[in-house]
Amino acid sequence: MKLGKAGARFLCATTGMASLLLALAVRAETDRLPDIVLIVCDDLGYGDLGCYGGRVIETPNIDRLAAEGMRFTDFYSAYCLCSASRAALLTGCYPPRISMPGVIGARARVGLHPDETTIAEVLRSRGYRTSCIGKWHVGDAAAVLPTAQGFDRYFGIPYSNDMLRRKPWGNEVQDLDRIWQNKRWDIYANELYRDTTVVESPVDQRTITRRYTEEAVRFVREEGDEPFFLYLAHSMPHVPLFVPDELWDPDPRRAYELTVEHIDEMTGVLLDALEESGRDRETLLIFTSDNGPWLSKHHHGGSSGGLRAGKGTTYEGGMRVPCLMRWPGRIEAGRVYREVVATIDLLPTLAAIAGAELPPRPIDGVDVGPVLTDPSASSPREERGLLYYKMGRPVSARLGKWKLRRQRVDLKVRSELYDLEADPGETDNLTGRHPRIVDLLEEFLETEHRKVKAGQRDAWRKRG
Repeated sequence: MKLGKAGARFLCATTGMASLLLALAVRAETDRLPDIVLIVCDDLGYGDLGCYGGRVIETPNIDRLAAEGMRFTDFYSAYCLCSASRAALLTGCYPPRISMPGVIGARARVGLHPDETTIAEVLRSRGYRTSCIGKWHVGDAAAVLPTAQGFDRYFGIPYSNDMLRRKPWGNEVQDLDRIWQNKRWDIYANELYRDTTVVESPVDQRTITRRYTEEAVRFVREEGDEPFFLYLAHSMPHVPLFVPDELWDPDPRRAYELTVEHIDEMTGVLLDALEESGRDRETLLIFTSDNGPWLSKHHHGGSSGGLRAGKGTTYEGGMRVPCLMRWPGRIEAGRVYREVVATIDLLPTLAAIAGAELPPRPIDGVDVGPVLTDPSASSPREERGLLYYKMGRPVSARLGKWKLRRQRVDLKVRSELYDLEADPGETDNLTGRHPRIVDLLEEFLETEHRKVKAGQRDAWRKRG
């Protein structure tokens, strides 16, 4: 479970060499760096897709990514709520390292600090043109919008699609039923931005998924020799749910199903555009979710696929998310990868693939690029372990197959230990049977958290 110092140094050295060789091989074979498409859904559940065992929602285009690429069984968000999870994905850092709150409201005076280095900035340093389309949600002031964080352009809603309500309806299930049945997108005053300018308010959310995709297709089809990075962050299936009128059904119990199927349809449109542009085989496409499903919304929320709980919790249903990666000719079709990988690993992995330097400040992600192209490669994340945070505190840790979870009950901290290989649903608490494993994970959690806290940096805050 633990490597010695020499073994750890050897692992880091060989992993770094493998990533360098991967970047050189990409350049040698194609004479250009790969295009990168990163699709992130909002509140999509582990069990919502057919390729993850879902049987209710039809997702043939997303399932195609699994058939033609790689499906990750143990892929993790860095947080169980929107803003912190997205900031972590963009920067490769645990949320407390960059002082990000779980959810940032509209018109908030806080955001991801421009001094942080995002994936877009890393790739732009290698000549990539960059575009952010969709939900941003790490600050909506001009100083922290995507165009200040490494993206050449932005088209989207800078916060959750349920924010800026101008009617007294809430997010209770009966309200969501009425919103769906009456197509009441107009009760929200949220704003659609192009770069830093509001171009539509309120946003007609019935067509927003389609318009995001149309914008993405235009970006993909632009002529030029430069590689591109497209970050497509869908606003849905976060509530309230909407689809174009021709796809709508008055039964609110079909709202979630139809919304995800529309995302699947638009994924197919984007795949077609990549093929038509002739860049399909030069594109690494990653598809994932920001956190688990919002189960309290009942039929307006998704499925955790047998994992325990959902969004807002540090049980597996809140943190473990679907992830598919497709890279024709480099990622073997139909692969299933069962070791731990996390969204914070995307930045260092993409940096290595592009031959870019890592940010000058410490990050928490690790380069897992070698496991994409070499089925025999082991993941450095498996030895590095993973922390789960809630409200800035470390409440869980995973190391190998073991997960320790802390929960405060009646002013006392109660520990839970799970063997996630045998019990991914976290039903059998093993603390009494494996006290040494509990002690090891407790020590690991505290040691790693101290490292994060020692290097903690401020978020951006508006003055005045």
